[in-house]
Amino acid sequence: MAVEVVMPKLGMSMKEGTVSVWNKEVGETVNKGESIASINSEKIEMEIESPAEGTILDIKVPEGEGVPPGTVICYIGEGNEQVKEKKARDNQSKPKKERKKISPVARKMANSANLDIDTLVGTGPGGRITKEDVLHALPEREEKKQNETEHQPINMMRKTIASRMMESLQTSAQLTITMKADVTKLTNLQQQLNETAIARYDTKLTITDFVAKAVILSLLEHPAMNSQYHNGVVETFENVHLGIAAALDNGLAVPVIQHAERLTLIELAKSIKLYGQKAREGKLLHDEIKGSTFTLTNLGAYGVEHFTPILNPPEAGILGVGTMYDTPVYREDELCKGTILPLSLTFDHRVLDGAPASAFLSTIKAHLEKPISILL
Repeated sequence: MAVEVVMPKLGMSMKEGTVSVWNKEVGETVNKGESIASINSEKIEMEIESPAEGTILDIKVPEGEGVPPGTVICYIGEGNEQVKEKKARDNQSKPKKERKKISPVARKMANSANLDIDTLVGTGPGGRITKEDVLHALPEREEKKQNETEHQPINMMRKTIASRMMESLQTSAQLTITMKADVTKLTNLQQQLNETAIARYDTKLTITDFVAKAVILSLLEHPAMNSQYHNGVVETFENVHLGIAAALDNGLAVPVIQHAERLTLIELAKSIKLYGQKAREGKLLHDEIKGSTFTLTNLGAYGVEHFTPILNPPEAGILGVGTMYDTPVYREDELCKGTILPLSLTFDHRVLDGAPASAFLSTIKAHLEKPISILL
């Protein structure tokens, strides 16, 4: 009997999931646990694994189409088995678009290059589109680009990010203040600790790890920043659930480290790396991207110094970290080289004013400039 593969529910609030790419075609055999498709919903992208060994009998949901959780997206069974559907889908009456025959490698190449598969001409057996067909089409597409405007549909993740950013700007009173921290001592301490951290814990400490720890300590000292504004009430949290923004190829995810105040520096560094990796691989669970009380975002890798982070609603604060740079500084009337780290704090002016927000940012700066306080 054919096995149904359904759109999973990735969280209580999920209303729709989109098939971003099929890795298999009708008639191809699959092994149990083998990836057959990628789906995305809101800020989560994940692989769908085959629940059984067999043959792809029918694909019900084409790439780019969104469907509710629980909808059958394909059937797997024996080679010549007839599919008996339990329930017809609401959009079954729509004419089914003829599916292009294309090899998995060619499909991935076309998707990476944003090539419309329907415009490709296949020269393989039975009109199958091959890798060579995609390579042949790329120069032609570049020529057309000069005279044409491309219209690319926005995926579910991009739509969600756009909606949340507009909501954030329209429903909060955001103000950004900046400071510069002299992290010369911190970079020296980082280098001293890394040899032991790698040897003993198999973990390399980054500047982001130290900043995250400084943020956690500062939130405990300034609890007003660890809060949110909701329906005319300010809710302040005892625990720090730290969101760490992670850039993805097709958007942004903010995994959340729950009860971050309980973690040592090494434990925090491991958590940041683990969640960052899960975000890039599309393996974050719904519960791992909700409940943050403060967010940290770092654009230092892109050469950005100060910038204006947008609040992650309903949080009252977000810290942006810029790129470190060396500059001459005075220490006890002596001019020497120093390493500067730009910091940008955006806060909700409905929750707190400039003075307490500045005090919070000054505490972060103090921890970074006297990094021994981060370890004790």
